[in-house]
Amino acid sequence: MAIERTFSIIKPDATARNLTGAVNAMIERAGLRIVAQKRVLISRDQAETFYAVHRQRPFFRELVEFMISGPVVVQVLEGENAIAAYRDLMGATDPAQAAPGTIRKVFAKSIGENSVHGSDAADTAGREIAQFFAGNDIVG
Repeated sequence: MAIERTFSIIKPDATARNLTGAVNAMIERAGLRIVAQKRVLISRDQAETFYAVHRQRPFFRELVEFMISGPVVVQVLEGENAIAAYRDLMGATDPAQAAPGTIRKVFAKSIGENSVHGSDAADTAGREIAQFFAGNDIVG
C-alpha cells in the first residue's frame, strides 16, 4: 500500500460548532496522521481559486460565500491510500446518503453545509496542499 498525502478542510459550519477536535479524532481513529494543520479565514480570492473548477456551476457564488463566512481548518493528512481513505471517512456529499459513522453522517447539516472537504485525486491534493502550505509547514 502506498503512503500518500491528501488535503482536508474542516468547513465553517463545523468550526462554528466547535467540532475540530471531534473531526480530528475521527481522522486519527481511521489511521490517518495530521501532518499539518492551521485555522484560517479564507479570502474571497483564495476561495474562488480553490473552487475554480465549479466557476460555471450555479452554486459557485453560494459556495464561495459559505467558505469565507467563518474560520476553517486546513489540513494535510498522511497515510496508506490517504485520498481514498479520507473520502470514505467523509461520506457522501449529501449527509442523508452518507454511510453511518462517516464525518458527514455524524456532523453535516446539509448538502451545502457538509462539514468537510477532501481531495479527490493525487494531482488535486498536490495543488490544494500547495495553496495553503509551504513545504516546511508539513511535518510528518
